[in-house]
Amino acid sequence: QVQLVESGGGLVQAGGSLRLSCTASTKLYGFYNIAWYRQAPGKKRELVARIDWSGGAYYAESVKGRFTASKDNAKNTVYLQMNTLKPEDTAIYYCTMGTNWGQGTQVTVSS
Repeated sequence: QVQLVESGGGLVQAGGSLRLSCTASTKLYGFYNIAWYRQAPGKKRELVARIDWSGGAYYAESVKGRFTASKDNAKNTVYLQMNTLKPEDTAIYYCTMGTNWGQGTQVTVSS
C-alpha cells in the first residue's frame, strides 16, 4: 500500500501564502492522476487541483490564478502552492494518488 505524508498546513492571515507538500512512499511515475482535494466543515469534499502524468494541471475556478500544483518526481513529492489565501480556503487538504489518500493537513485562513 502506498503511503502519502502531507505537511505544510497551518494558520495564516488572509492574503498570505502556504505551500503544502505530499510525499509518496513510491515513485510518482505509476500514477496517471495526482490531485489535491479539500473539505471544509459541513461541506462536501471538493477537487482543488489535478496534475496529469505530463505535469499539466487543472484547477477549480475558486482557486485558479492563486494556487499552483506541481510535482518533483525525483523527490516523490507533489506540492500545492497557495497564494492570496482567503478565509473560504479554510479546510482540510488531502492529496491523492490513484486510490491512495493522505491523512490530510489543516489550513486555516483568518480574516
